[in-house]
Amino acid sequence: MLTMQGEIGGISLELRTKDGSRMPVLVTSVVKASSEGQPQLIRTTIFDARERRAYERELLDARRAAEREDERLRQLVSKLQRSLLPAVLQTPPGLESAAYYRMASTDEVGGDFYDLFPLDDGRWGFFLGDVSGKGVEAAAVTALARYTLRAATVYNPDPAAALHNLNTVLWQEYRDDARYCTVVSGILTPTPTVGGFSAVIASGGHPEPLLLRADGSACYQRTKGRIVGAFPTSQYTNTTVVANPGDTLLLYSDGLTEARTASSETPDGRYGAAALARFAADLAPTNAADAVTAVTDLLGTFGAGLTDDTALLAISAPHSHSTHREPPPAPNRPERLT
Repeated sequence: MLTMQGEIGGISLELRTKDGSRMPVLVTSVVKASSEGQPQLIRTTIFDARERRAYERELLDARRAAEREDERLRQLVSKLQRSLLPAVLQTPPGLESAAYYRMASTDEVGGDFYDLFPLDDGRWGFFLGDVSGKGVEAAAVTALARYTLRAATVYNPDPAAALHNLNTVLWQEYRDDARYCTVVSGILTPTPTVGGFSAVIASGGHPEPLLLRADGSACYQRTKGRIVGAFPTSQYTNTTVVANPGDTLLLYSDGLTEARTASSETPDGRYGAAALARFAADLAPTNAADAVTAVTDLLGTFGAGLTDDTALLAISAPHSHSTHREPPPAPNRPERLT
């Protein structure tokens, strides 16, 4: 390097001192040449680098400590997130169910939640919702919303009444902090004589559920209602959905439809409800497990465009004589994110 460049700087070495210990140093050398370009002298300077080495060790130790803290934080976030979801998704007799939760960030707790649980009279309660914001504050609202909804549904199995109850609780608790949620709540009644089920659902500003039918069609189930917790009084109405053998009811949060994608036909570049409807029509007929798997793979294609958490809940009535299609291929599918 001296021959080619005439100088070198900042070479890190260790010198052995008189007492046998090692001393870190930085070495700089410069070649002094004659008028003909011939080297006459090499001037080498050695700097004591013990303080610098100690500083580097402190930086390295601090970085390792930060990495350990980040890992601990991610584990805490993951445990807190799991505590807000059912440990095991129950399934109504004779039907099929599947669910999935995808966190957009491993550093913050999300606000999506879902549940499916039996009632005393053979009916089943279910809901899927999305709390505004992220972090510990959103987790507190999520826990309150989930357990309030479940208790209200057990006490009075009427989805509209349950949402009205939740609206009152959130408004009284968080009206000064503007904490609210969107949610679809329902009561499911299996119909074993025909092999399907009926569901009475009510919505508080949540994306409309999709019904994927055995005939290969898919349609949104029209619901309306204001977001829950944002106003002191809100009215909610029930809608009845009838699922026949081979039909699948799919609930989801808006992290799916609001994901950004370069191929989107919407002005703001988001995936959108229309694209999801086409995807569902290509997927039908299907069952709960395959529907959730297909949408999970779809989420993986969004990459960095998936900026919000996404929850999925599917309930299907099996059709003994039907065969479901393979999930539609997603273009340029990347490796699935974790």
